[in-house]
Amino acid sequence: MIITRSWIQEYIDISKISTEDICKTFNSIGLEVDSVEKQRIAPKVVVGKVLEKEKHPDADKLNVCQVDIGSEVVQIVCGAKNVDAGQFVPVAVVGCNLGEDFKIKKAKLRGLESNGMICSSTELGLAKLNDGILELDESIGKLEIGKELSEYPALNDDIIEIELTANRGDCLSINGVARELSAFYSIPFKEQEFKINYNDLGIGQVLEVESLSTIESKYIYTVINSENFSLPVLQRLRVGTIDKFKENNLVDTLSYITHSTGVILNAYAKKDAEDIKGLATIHIQKDKQGFDVIIGEKKLSTVGVEHSEVEKDTNNEYIIEASYINPELLSKKVFETKKETGEIYYRSSRGSEPDIELGMKSFCSLISQYGAEVYNGNEALIDYEEKITIDASVNKINAIIGENIEKVKIDKILSDLGFEVKDNSTDVLSIKVPHYRHDIKNIADVTEEVVRIIGIDNIKAKPLAIDEVNRVNKTSIDLIKKNKLRAKAIENGFFETVTYVFSDRDKLTKYSLPTVQEGLDLLNPIVKELDTFRTTISLNLIEACANNAKLGFKAAAFFEIGKIFNIKREEKTVVSFVFSGQKELEEISNAGKPENIDFFNFAKRVLNSVGKFDLEPMKKISNDLIHPYQSADIIIDGKVAGYISKLHPSVANEYDLSDTFIAEIDFDSISNDLIKVESYSKFQASRKDLSLIVPKDMEFNKIKEVINSLDNKNIKQYNLIDIYTDEKLGDNESLTIRFVLQNNEKTLEEEDITSTMSSILEALKEKLNIELR
Repeated sequence: MIITRSWIQEYIDISKISTEDICKTFNSIGLEVDSVEKQRIAPKVVVGKVLEKEKHPDADKLNVCQVDIGSEVVQIVCGAKNVDAGQFVPVAVVGCNLGEDFKIKKAKLRGLESNGMICSSTELGLAKLNDGILELDESIGKLEIGKELSEYPALNDDIIEIELTANRGDCLSINGVARELSAFYSIPFKEQEFKINYNDLGIGQVLEVESLSTIESKYIYTVINSENFSLPVLQRLRVGTIDKFKENNLVDTLSYITHSTGVILNAYAKKDAEDIKGLATIHIQKDKQGFDVIIGEKKLSTVGVEHSEVEKDTNNEYIIEASYINPELLSKKVFETKKETGEIYYRSSRGSEPDIELGMKSFCSLISQYGAEVYNGNEALIDYEEKITIDASVNKINAIIGENIEKVKIDKILSDLGFEVKDNSTDVLSIKVPHYRHDIKNIADVTEEVVRIIGIDNIKAKPLAIDEVNRVNKTSIDLIKKNKLRAKAIENGFFETVTYVFSDRDKLTKYSLPTVQEGLDLLNPIVKELDTFRTTISLNLIEACANNAKLGFKAAAFFEIGKIFNIKREEKTVVSFVFSGQKELEEISNAGKPENIDFFNFAKRVLNSVGKFDLEPMKKISNDLIHPYQSADIIIDGKVAGYISKLHPSVANEYDLSDTFIAEIDFDSISNDLIKVESYSKFQASRKDLSLIVPKDMEFNKIKEVINSLDNKNIKQYNLIDIYTDEKLGDNESLTIRFVLQNNEKTLEEEDITSTMSSILEALKEKLNIELR
């Protein structure tokens, strides 16, 4: 954002404040100064008046001018095409040094004496306006022949460039920056006078505006005749300073007023919207993507997104438009539709000035003073919105700042910034946010405004006081549980992975895995192979093992804690494991030939990672990754929490994997109990084995249920240690169970041991018809 000192001076009186002080102020209130340029006209450049102009007798491209410079009339030979009699021009007199050893001397050009030089804007160090000389007018001040241009403040200006954050669209104008300085220095705004010369025709006789749909923007339209209009030199130089000069009076005026007021202005040639009777009609409607478009006989512009070039009107009649659109709605819509935008989008998406009447009045007033005519009245489509109200506690504001600021001072700062503050005679201030402050949403934003104006350097540093509160919740508990799982899984030889939550729908379907409903799929996938949400992590881990196998690794073990989705795209967290290939490294102990991982070794590693669980035969195999004979449901607290399985051989062959095992467990089912210390028995333990004849089709889980139902305190532990079968046993098999018997209060005697083992055998006989071998 570029401003100049003289331009700001038109809004507030900063004559007693130095540029250096203003720059310090900008930096302290959050408007970072990027550069400062002091623009000064060299001494001995004076106001001259061209009295006569004649062609050089010996050079077609030179003119011989008689120029009044106040003290005398001098002859100057000039090569500019646009020099003419009657013009006021800048003249570098003999002895003037324009810099870089460019000193003006008496000279002869093609035999004729030349005493001085009529200068262009660039030769004076000003913005380029044309390829010829600079013609002066009284927009820079009263023109006095012979007066040095260094005495005209408007031309000897300080140019300041400010870096603005994206949320400060309110400062993308001279008016907005002046508001900030006004609040900081408590300087009142100058009253703006608008003098508009209207012609005899009302706007209703030449223009009609129709809204063909519900619109989200504000509009004001007027019509002008610019036949006799010429933009003054000061305004043209300022437009050149902000790098917007186009050598088109109307376009440059639109740029000037937009930069001055912050209101977005546009112009359309009246002929592009009028019928054969001369009545122009503007249609405002929505396009297919939901943007407001302006249509005459053709599409003229998309509001806030792009402006078409202003076409020449042979009758010099133009429709002028002032508009405003909510920047948040506009930015969201452009992001969603990926619509291409023009230069104007930079300003409208950050927040232009909502007071579009100010912009239209400023424009009409300027062009009226310099020859244009304005049709009486205007066509307006303005829906005045309620201002956002924030109830802010003074104590809360002070708590955020860390210093006690008086309520009256907070009230004044906010009022000076344009907020409407109502004091409820309590601790709370009711604050209405001005429409141009799109970035103010809550009490933290209000507090930032107070801090900006006070100055962060003026707030005393204090030691940070931290009040600890109990922040234990499900999120923190789950985080602790995840960290425990990670540590345990790594201890058991697994490496953690993080894979995409997206998957390939075709692969999920291929292996009979569930898929998210197509209507809930990704609209814009990263790549075609990641076109849906994953319903399992196992497939990702299998592919990771395959990639490692291709690199020559003989074993791969991974785990991941992450989200999966059901067909309705409802998410849940699971922990998934995979182990492929050799279960250990090649070592002396295994003679360099380690065995592959097997079901029980894998299950033991998973159990050591997630904690206690039981296994039951799968009642239904839900997908093609699962082995039909080496698989089981994982049971935690009596409920199915997941599965464990060998990878189906056909899938392993597709991925060129050796023996591979997978498991996936519901995260919420995994216990996160604290380990409680309990007293242990000081008395000797006794170990007893029972070898039982059991039908081959009987699940061991049934035997466990019977033993557990005894609730015998002498039974500390029991494990299945051997399975034996031969032809003599027929449809039965021999299971050997080892019991650890121990009492907390005494040493078990033989009678106690016998009684306990007998009770076990009796219960098994009664409930399952099982006997000793």
